[in-house]
Amino acid sequence: MKETSYLNSVRASYDAVAVDYARLLGTTLVERPLDRAMLAAFAECVRGGEGGAARVVADLGCGPGRVTAHLDGLGVRAFGVDLSPAMVAVARKTYPGLRFEVGSMAALDVADAVLGGVLVWYSTVHTPPGELRPLFEEFARVLAPGGHLLIAFKVGDERVRLEHAYGHPVDLDVYWTPPELIAELLSGAGLVEVARLVRQPAGQEKSPQGFLLARKTP
Repeated sequence: MKETSYLNSVRASYDAVAVDYARLLGTTLVERPLDRAMLAAFAECVRGGEGGAARVVADLGCGPGRVTAHLDGLGVRAFGVDLSPAMVAVARKTYPGLRFEVGSMAALDVADAVLGGVLVWYSTVHTPPGELRPLFEEFARVLAPGGHLLIAFKVGDERVRLEHAYGHPVDLDVYWTPPELIAELLSGAGLVEVARLVRQPAGQEKSPQGFLLARKTP
């Protein structure tokens, strides 16, 4: 699976904002109890899986590693993957006891059916909806049967252009996506919906926020 053209802009934009992104969003989870609740449910599902190796979780699009570290604190063996080398550098410096790798979630350097969980925490918001299907198929490929996926996304049906964010010029499109579309595409990849949550915007958020927990069929 090859990277698509928009990923160069995503990588460059997040390289530029990495340090300030980590600083500005460092306390977000503390202020979002419903977000933490979904992460806690995901962690419990993963911990309840069969087989030690199958309990490992990949945090895809991990950014500066704060959610990877949160999962670690919940007793989940997690590692992070991010497209941005600058983000990975921040994550490694901040959480030296955890593993972080530079890579694309469109072509993971992970064997088939070895993970107990995949976390996609707002990592697909820059992916055009028409290109989500192969990503979800890649997530399903690396999940062990019975493994769980948790995806967080912005709820809606529009594209928002960002040219400045976190104090820096950027070149990003942000896609708001209907939960029904996310569920349909996950189902097509063999990932069956277990639960979903939609909450209203908080803080600086401009849209409702969606969270969908799915399980890979045996």
